[in-house]
Amino acid sequence: MTVVTAAIAYLRNVAIGFAAVGLAWTLPAAANAVTVDTVVGGLDHPWGIAFLPNGDMLVTERVGRLRVIRNGALVEAPITGVPEVYGVNQGGLSGIALDPDFATNNTIYLSYAHGTTRANTTRLAKATYDGAALSDVEVIFESNPTRRTSAHYGGRMAFLPDGSLLLTLGDGFDYREQAQVLSNHLGKIVRLNTDGSSPAGNPFIDDEDAMPEIFSYGHRNVQGIVYDARNDRIYAHEHGPAGGDELNLIEPGLNYGWPVATYGLDYSGARISPYTEMEGTEQPLTYWVPSIAPSGLTIYYGDKFPDWQGDLFVAALVPGDVRRLDMVDGNVASEETLFADLGERIRHVAVGPDGYLYLLTDNPEGRVLKVSPATN
Repeated sequence: MTVVTAAIAYLRNVAIGFAAVGLAWTLPAAANAVTVDTVVGGLDHPWGIAFLPNGDMLVTERVGRLRVIRNGALVEAPITGVPEVYGVNQGGLSGIALDPDFATNNTIYLSYAHGTTRANTTRLAKATYDGAALSDVEVIFESNPTRRTSAHYGGRMAFLPDGSLLLTLGDGFDYREQAQVLSNHLGKIVRLNTDGSSPAGNPFIDDEDAMPEIFSYGHRNVQGIVYDARNDRIYAHEHGPAGGDELNLIEPGLNYGWPVATYGLDYSGARISPYTEMEGTEQPLTYWVPSIAPSGLTIYYGDKFPDWQGDLFVAALVPGDVRRLDMVDGNVASEETLFADLGERIRHVAVGPDGYLYLLTDNPEGRVLKVSPATN
């Protein structure tokens, strides 16, 4: 290790140590200098976050726990009543979303891996939350078929204005060709009613050879989705293999190419497809080579960062940063790398109702971080 490398490593460790004890770490972010504070630590691979009307935060831990952050502190006891998860490799408890009418019905939605080594899949359940426990837990959707792999579950959710719910699903890793087949859920985004039924208007609902829940297909492993309410657009990103991560504008019934058209290579270095474009498939708005492993997505419309209005933020696991995508008329005008100095894998990025950005770090001692404008 050179002296310069050692110095950089030392400073990075100091930064992480400061944040771990709740001290602020100020980082430059182009025109926006920001302060990153630790809200809480001690989370085992936090995956998803939801902000409650009373100011509480709910955070999923991949190991199968649902935790509460209340008054800036992590409640010691996990929430009870969480469904049992298949917690192997990438499997576990993943996404969380609040019902649009949560203030009156206290309903939340959880996505998670379920099953056994020989037969597992992605499930979506809804439940009533009373502040300490879940009750009336009901599985409303299960991805079909099951598989023998423990990777590529998807698991992110987004509500649309009509109250229907989008759920992202992975291709199961070893079943990539099935992303092009409409008679299964592998490598798809599905649209559901809150009881799990298929909404009228789904693009394949009248196709007897297709799953009626399918909204779009040809995906690899979608771990970020957001609805841009101001412009009526749906954005999603997905993991490529060795490169070829994509950001896509999602529209009903369209084919997003995987694996017949991709900018990525297999992990062996072999070609997956000779095509980066193919008639009948959609081109991404942008893509990343090498892979950044995009793992969370949000759009900013808060009041704390005026220069970021309408921009997309992509959490990235592999480099350990967040990509700010400057969006102009639905297209990516430029890209900025943020928070790389934290030196941590970023699992998710979300905008709180207070207008601040929140980051989840992906490790056994994961943290919730709050990003705010620097005061000096």
